[in-house]
Amino acid sequence: MSDIATHGGSADMLSKMIKRDEIDRYCKDGRDFIDDDAIRAEIADNAKPDKARVRDIIQKSLAIQTLSGPEVAALLAVDDPDLIAEMADAGWKVKHKVYDNRVVTFAPMYISSYCVNRCRYCGFSADNVREKRRCLTMDEIKTEAEAMIRGGHKRVMAVYGEHPMTGARFIADSLASIYSARVKMRRGECTVRRINVNAAPMSIDDLKIVHDAGIGTFQVFQETYDHKVYAAMHPADTVKGDYGWRVTCMHRAFDAGIDDVGLGVLFGLNPDWKFDVAAMCAHARELERFVNIGPHTFSVPRMHAASGSDVANAKSAFTDDDFFKAVLVLRLAVPYTGLIVTARESKELRDRCLRIGLTQMDAGTRIDIGGYSAANKEQKIDEQQFMLGDTRSLEEMIVDLAKQGVITSFCTAGYRCGRTGGCILDALKTGREGTFCKINAVLTYREWLDDFASPESIKACEPVIEAELAAIKEMYPKFFPTVMERYNRICAGERDLYF
Repeated sequence: MSDIATHGGSADMLSKMIKRDEIDRYCKDGRDFIDDDAIRAEIADNAKPDKARVRDIIQKSLAIQTLSGPEVAALLAVDDPDLIAEMADAGWKVKHKVYDNRVVTFAPMYISSYCVNRCRYCGFSADNVREKRRCLTMDEIKTEAEAMIRGGHKRVMAVYGEHPMTGARFIADSLASIYSARVKMRRGECTVRRINVNAAPMSIDDLKIVHDAGIGTFQVFQETYDHKVYAAMHPADTVKGDYGWRVTCMHRAFDAGIDDVGLGVLFGLNPDWKFDVAAMCAHARELERFVNIGPHTFSVPRMHAASGSDVANAKSAFTDDDFFKAVLVLRLAVPYTGLIVTARESKELRDRCLRIGLTQMDAGTRIDIGGYSAANKEQKIDEQQFMLGDTRSLEEMIVDLAKQGVITSFCTAGYRCGRTGGCILDALKTGREGTFCKINAVLTYREWLDDFASPESIKACEPVIEAELAAIKEMYPKFFPTVMERYNRICAGERDLYF
């Protein structure tokens, strides 16, 4: 194992991986756009909002308008049960207005556990001698993709540690390997149709390489926006220790041509979780200012048990109720943005968040390197980044959602039709994208049922597809015959038809 793999950080490595001029160009007077003092002042100044003001803010969310900093702070301060219930009802309505009655599914593929950083909460920390390191070869990546396809997945989130061996060229080659995987199922040949990427910040030139490889959403999570907490958790002599390099990454992504990005924080890391909710919303507003395009998704991972980390394994003061409140405020604060609640959380908490507007969930998830194709499916803390809370299979989750009247969508049409960036933002704000999403969800649901589902699952899911078709017929009577023409072609064995 190389020295940088085990110890992380060196002046030479930092100078090669961090381009100082690609931080400074996005800062003002040497400072980044997250003003900790201003955010804390907004939270303090809006600590006791009256009911009328809160209801006015809710109406702004229902109009699919991004909330201001003081408005976000006011929602964070709400503790009246009746107002919380009104906010929850609004979150459900916002989600349906923008994304309709569907949940998009995906699965993460962890490709490497090598990392140069020494984050105090992460099992992949270079200081963690207990972690069993592995980086998949291109052939192994394709094998892993084939196993995921056989599990019913069509959308993959490729996840990489920060290390020279998994730089931009490696990421591009690995995406090609995933896209090359093809598996014959009951009715048709199945492939991975879109790969989102969760990786470290990169230079503009490297981000162009990743863009050209055909990615969907590019995710970089700040972990915490609090400058002091960030510094305490990320040693200064590591790449991740540079707050500015990380927080300006999405500016570079847009300048590299990537117009679909996802933000996130690691809840439980910063004791002041309300600060991180407010700061992530400030980041979204900054991107709107920068290119008039906000984040496609917010992710809300929470710190869970991890190998070799006293920080991650300590009892957190961040409760399930706090998590619910954070998700609810984010749903209302940037109403056009998708919300991802991952299998880190329990089924019960994910179901609770479903009712206030989450839009994406993973299932059948493996986060050990090579876990989908491995014979042993048991979680092992020293072979993965953290431990999972929801271990349902994809089929189990789809049936559970169907019993709640929710359709699971495998659609990737927006990426391939160019409905990203400013185009998707406008379509989401006006509700137009929900039209395409509703129809494409039905087509991909039919595909999945015919190719993967058991007879029992098909029986449980058919009422959902019938209800969605009936709704489409009522909403778009003149267009409905065209929808049914493609639906019937799917039933006859054609694949990957979309609008």
